Amino acid sequence: MKHKQFFVLFILSFFVCNVSCAAKWRAEHVILIGLDGWGAYSVPKADMPNVKKLMDAGSYTLENRSVLPSSSAVNWASMFMGAGPELHGFTEWGSQKPDLPSRELSHYGIFPSIFGLLRDAYPSAEIGYVYEWDGIGYLVENDAVNYRKHTPVNAQNPKGCTDAAVKYIIEKRPNFFAVIYDQPDGVGHKDGHDTDAYYKKLAELDSYVGELIEAVKQAGMLDKTIFIVTADHGGIGKGHGGKTMQEMQTPFIISGKGIKKGVKITQSTMVFDTASTIAYIFKLNQPQVWIGRPIKQAFK
Repeated sequence: MKHKQFFVLFILSFFVCNVSCAAKWRAEHVILIGLDGWGAYSVPKADMPNVKKLMDAGSYTLENRSVLPSSSAVNWASMFMGAGPELHGFTEWGSQKPDLPSRELSHYGIFPSIFGLLRDAYPSAEIGYVYEWDGIGYLVENDAVNYRKHTPVNAQNPKGCTDAAVKYIIEKRPNFFAVIYDQPDGVGHKDGHDTDAYYKKLAELDSYVGELIEAVKQAGMLDKTIFIVTADHGGIGKGHGGKTMQEMQTPFIISGKGIKKGVKITQSTMVFDTASTIAYIFKLNQPQVWIGRPIKQAFK
């Protein structure tokens, strides 16, 4: 009987702690939506009503910069890990492990990311990660997430990522959830950036963003949620990785609870500031090795 009572009290203590901790956060839920290869240059011309509604209702910049090279794995790592390749060690578009020794390793065995940071601070937090390109499956601590799903893009299941994300949002109401698409990068490589095909794909992706927003509404958490929509890099011609602004500048949009409305962010921002901003929302102490800074200009 005593063991049973202890177990019940233990569970209740975790529940009470989670509720009280959430009350201290700037928002109870953060949904990070990443679009691979989405260049900031495209936003004025793109047919993206859902994304632009988030812009109007929140704060944004079209001058967020990637690290170099302006390629995928190195920048997704930087976004999650709050630092550049010189520190986390992922230096190539497809790095599956650090090409340089990581400056620090967490107890998860990789450079500390926002996923592990949140898990360690709040063990009962609900954390999820859904992604299309398998190349970014190596950049998140497996043991730090409750739900992890790789949904590769294919003609038979083009909405696999969105469908999995919608289901998870409604069923689990995650505190932190990253949904990372492999487009419009694929179209950029095949047909070219700044082409009709590229803008058609952006319109499709915008419809998926709309579905994610609707799922948050259905879950009854809209007034407690911050959305961040951003990208790892842009592109020029049929490629990326270089030092042009078309390749390096990406949108950063943040909207929702406690975010200023209709603000164009003038603070200088980099891709690794995303992790720091999420840490700021959850009031986490970021590691000394991180160099990112929270984008405080966006907050009320």
